[in-house]
Amino acid sequence: MRFMVGPMDQSYADESYEVVVVGGGAAGLSGAVALARSRRQVLVVDAGEPRNAPATHVHNFLTRDGTPPSQIYAAGRDEVARYGGHVETGRVTALSRDGDRFRVQIGDRAVAARRLLIATGLRDELPAVPGLAARWGIDVLHCPYCHGWEVRDQRVGILATGPAAMHQALLFRQLTQDVTVLQHTAPDLAGEQREQLAALGIAVIEGTVAEVEADSGGLAGVRLADGRRVALEALIVAPRATARAELLAPLGLTPAEVQLGGHVMGTRIEADATGATGVPGVWVAGNVADIQAQVITSAAAGLMAGAAINADLVMEDAQRAADAHRHQPPHGEQAWDDRYRSQPEIWGGAPNAVLAAEVPDLPPGTAFDAGAGEGGDACWLAARGWKVTASDISSVALERAAARARQLGLDITWLHADLARVPAPGTYDLVTSHFLHLPAADRKTVFRHLADAVAPGGTLLVVGHEPGDMPRPELAEMGWTAAELAAELGQGWTVQVAEARKRQATGPAGKGITIHDAVLRARRA
Repeated sequence: MRFMVGPMDQSYADESYEVVVVGGGAAGLSGAVALARSRRQVLVVDAGEPRNAPATHVHNFLTRDGTPPSQIYAAGRDEVARYGGHVETGRVTALSRDGDRFRVQIGDRAVAARRLLIATGLRDELPAVPGLAARWGIDVLHCPYCHGWEVRDQRVGILATGPAAMHQALLFRQLTQDVTVLQHTAPDLAGEQREQLAALGIAVIEGTVAEVEADSGGLAGVRLADGRRVALEALIVAPRATARAELLAPLGLTPAEVQLGGHVMGTRIEADATGATGVPGVWVAGNVADIQAQVITSAAAGLMAGAAINADLVMEDAQRAADAHRHQPPHGEQAWDDRYRSQPEIWGGAPNAVLAAEVPDLPPGTAFDAGAGEGGDACWLAARGWKVTASDISSVALERAAARARQLGLDITWLHADLARVPAPGTYDLVTSHFLHLPAADRKTVFRHLADAVAPGGTLLVVGHEPGDMPRPELAEMGWTAAELAAELGQGWTVQVAEARKRQATGPAGKGITIHDAVLRARRA
């Protein structure tokens, strides 16, 4: 058996995901794992520029303390892939709204996403002191929890550029008794602050730092503008933490300042506890939203955002399903799927009586069975040598039909398609359809598609319900007469049968009744 997918089932021509994650650090990868484990189609795009690239190890990450950042990210990428997510190295260059989705530009290609998780991190804007940037992440540091243990009992200098210097001095004094505050460009310390520093044995050196000096052994110290030198083994700075948020501006999101004592420490994209921003469909996680987040807290924020995004999609999917179900026509795909699911078997597997009566005089060739249902007619034809393509609007029916064909050892091509929207794929020696329930407008289109699918010299066999036999008044429009259909064929056809054919059936009350089938058989010239 072979399955074909009709045009109605094809996905968008453009690459499409439920969620695109921009940034493949701890936050982005953690969010992607949560989404992939919830069976979401997720793409992570990472430019390969993590904030902690200069660092040799990650700390305060339970069970992973001391692991190089690159190893954590490699393991994270593997976990995303393990659950069916996609991770690629690339640079997102633009984000925009495209209807109810987002357009994500990655180099020269664009992908679509229902939701965005932005985990682009931040940039550390270091003090403009010669020699400082070269030692960043090695022995020029900023965080006592990231690097404090590694510089315990060493000579540590605090480069004061703002109010954070006092905070850093006190924290590093917990790790070493040799702490010096270099006043540099910071405002003068208040009297109470100086008193606290003096009480802890922390020296304060006035003057501007002109250069950070290093030798073959690492950091040597700093040189002040007046020529004095201060020997140090580690220098602590407070870089401005600027959110990498330029991509979000076209969506209406701009960073907010993070201040300490009136001093701007950095910027962040504001969001709620789950990472949801003020723009529907856009979440943030990690340092782009929290300048204090470390690797483990960024990973936690990514998980929170991923879970929130999945929940948001679940609610949207449920509402869409309810809306579709509410407006689903009685002849639509959902209605037929529901009907087939309601019973283990609907039609019993026997061929329609008119097919069995009309086809035996035809030599086997190619056949197209429209509205194949559970495959009774298609299997009957295939068993008699016909090469059959069978279509139905219901995927549930097609699965049953394919299973029946497998049991019988028959080779049939199954096509999931709505013939009111797309024509049959090719032409055939026999085109047959039995009891399609369609309103007048769709029926006219389907019958035209069926007639067009008949090859020269081929046969069209269509069977339906006479209008007077429809069980409920609201279904009467789905009946038709053979004469009505014959009149639509036009020139180039020979009508062989066009009649209302009596048939005995069982009525709703369980009693025998006589019904009339509209039967049209015509041959194409």
